Amino acid sequence: MKILLDENIPRKVKFRLSEFDVSTVQEMGWAGLNNGKLLKQLLEADFAVLITLDKGFKYQQNFGRYTIPVISINSGSGTYEHILPLLDKVKELLHSNQLKNGVNTIVED
Repeated sequence: MKILLDENIPRKVKFRLSEFDVSTVQEMGWAGLNNGKLLKQLLEADFAVLITLDKGFKYQQNFGRYTIPVISINSGSGTYEHILPLLDKVKELLHSNQLKNGVNTIVED
């Protein structure tokens, strides 16, 4: 599964998802793109999922137009230390059949 980490996700999260084909926005040269353009690039590059910390993503995009699942991590902060405990939930969702187009939110307990 080809996954893109948004630029607000710490880059070292990539190494915690090593069972997947993971790239970062920075590696792709897409840093600074607005969300609509980013989703368009994702689809053109055959990515299957975007992982982001952007809580407003579901209100900003038309997922009828961009048919791709987005995992939005809702943690206390965007630091690696806050995201790390949620990565098991992210992996579980990625391996499940419950990942749907649009925003799938993972919330800190």
